[in-house]
Amino acid sequence: MDKFSGHLRNIISGKAWGYCIAVLIVINTIVLGMETYPAVMNVYGDILTSIDKTILYVFILELFLRFIAYRLNFFRDPWSIFDFCVIGIALIPAQDAFSALRAARALRALRLISVFPKLRKVIEGLVMAIPGICAIAGVMAVIICVFGLIASKLYGPSFPEWFGNLHLSIFSLFQIMTLEGWPDIVRTVMQEKPFAWIFFVTYILIATFSVLNLFIAVVVDAMQRNHAEDTGDEQEKIDVINKKLDLIMENINKDKSNFLEQKRDG
Repeated sequence: MDKFSGHLRNIISGKAWGYCIAVLIVINTIVLGMETYPAVMNVYGDILTSIDKTILYVFILELFLRFIAYRLNFFRDPWSIFDFCVIGIALIPAQDAFSALRAARALRALRLISVFPKLRKVIEGLVMAIPGICAIAGVMAVIICVFGLIASKLYGPSFPEWFGNLHLSIFSLFQIMTLEGWPDIVRTVMQEKPFAWIFFVTYILIATFSVLNLFIAVVVDAMQRNHAEDTGDEQEKIDVINKKLDLIMENINKDKSNFLEQKRDG
């Protein structure tokens, strides 16, 4: 059984297996996309449904083989649990109370992330960046809240549709932070408040060009640390192999010396 599991593990971890699963995921994604067109479903609905079910059964078989290969270690891998949950959702009957879960079949496309190691590294880097992102988000919330209070006091009476109260001001400032339509808002306000540009330009410089760039810096730093950890693990493996090779060479030299001494004595 151990030999069979090891052989199966070698097949599943091979590139050919990963590419085959990736192709099936892409085909399944295309099928799900074609199912959104009523005209296509009217003509090819039965074929598309059959392809979708067939690929789902292949995914189930793949998970079963991975469980046999890795046994309980299967559940120690976060990506295996992710695949298990995605396929499990697809098995829930899409009827009545669970009809909304039919849309969750689109999550199968996310399995491409678990197939390719490079994509997994990106997600792992984003996960490592979550603490830093949360800290920056807290700073961002404070900044928007402070500027929202100021905007409500300065421009609320004149422009209640944008700054009539705190939550309207926060929403308007969030829109301005995304640089979506902010010139229209600012120019309208400046018609009555000519020096309003000072407030909005200051806010944009702080919120958009400073704080949002911190998000990018945190994510990049997390990905670099993740890459450094992987490089360190690989270097440790190389060091272990070198030590074993040195030990083997040392034993070979000893055996060679003993053989030469015995031959000399003889």
